[in-house]
Amino acid sequence: MRIIKGITKILILVLIIIGASVGLFMNFAPSVGGDVEGERLARVEKSPHHKDGEFDNVLPPSPTEPGWIREQIEGQFFGDEQRYPPAPIPLVEIPAGLFEAPVEPGLRAIWLGHASSYLEIDGVRILIDPVFSDYASPLQGMGPKRFHKSPIDLTNVPEVDAVLISHDHYDHLDMETIKALVAKGARIFVPLGAGTHLDRWDIPADAYTEFDWGQSQAINGVQIISTEARHYSGRGLMNQRETFWSSWTLIGPEHRAYYSGDTGYSGHFVRIAREYGPFDLSIIKIGAYGPGAAWTDVHMSAEDAVQAHVDLGAKEMLPVHWSTFNLGFHAWNEPIELARAAADKQNILMHAPRVGELVEAGTNFRSIVWWDLKAGEDARDR
Repeated sequence: MRIIKGITKILILVLIIIGASVGLFMNFAPSVGGDVEGERLARVEKSPHHKDGEFDNVLPPSPTEPGWIREQIEGQFFGDEQRYPPAPIPLVEIPAGLFEAPVEPGLRAIWLGHASSYLEIDGVRILIDPVFSDYASPLQGMGPKRFHKSPIDLTNVPEVDAVLISHDHYDHLDMETIKALVAKGARIFVPLGAGTHLDRWDIPADAYTEFDWGQSQAINGVQIISTEARHYSGRGLMNQRETFWSSWTLIGPEHRAYYSGDTGYSGHFVRIAREYGPFDLSIIKIGAYGPGAAWTDVHMSAEDAVQAHVDLGAKEMLPVHWSTFNLGFHAWNEPIELARAAADKQNILMHAPRVGELVEAGTNFRSIVWWDLKAGEDARDR
């Protein structure tokens, strides 16, 4: 234990030095985005969810636990979980021709990996938190790297009606992806304040809209509503909570869908269900969590994610935010195992598609246990 504590002190010093270097880099890198200032800051300060110079959650944060920093460092560097897949993750490659025909009525989704999803709802095409870059980082070549490639090349992604961003963390808002989608004519929906990043990336002001909770916009008959979440923001080291975070509620003429974004568990799921439900499909994060309140305040456990689905009164659940990046203190496939067990216990219809596999709500989609990978096995042939 003394050895581990000694190593921990050295790691803290190294991290401080690295942090200072990263801080200098972040002052100049466009991918980091911009600061909220000027007219945007004036709009932000009018939000009922903004006080004392930052955005806040409805619930106050839990008290910081003694030894939290040491526990996090030890968990990150000395954890013995299998955080990387032992074999290639099976993909269902999406042919570009899938998007050539007009969107048919109905509700269908394709999980693209991590939180990224493609959704068709009542004739409207939507991308949710799309990240096509190899790294969830301000600098490609450093940081968390994908376990698998995207099931569709960014150049083959179709024109979509809207792109929904839940918050500005690098695994949800990716500069190169956004620039490519805007070039294809996509309109970007971001939480309040996050437009400052798009400004720095030279995205035209008429290509995006910023939303506070409760604000909405209709696209071809589908109402897109920014709804409550319990999280935080920040692309730099010193601007935490400068921009807002959001879940998204979609209400079409025939179907309703919900996307949780990154969030801790709270009563907001019941409130959203009361105002906008019931839902045909919930797309809910199940992964990237760790021990302690600092994690559970802003990231749900897999079991809490299933309870959130129950609170929403949704018919079918699509779990996301796992199996693409190493971002949590758990085995890479633990979230789906725990979520599946919790869903089975409550007789919940939870889909577990392979990355790139089409799920159509209201049909008999058959999930397979594709994540039971063995070392040395070519999972692509499973």
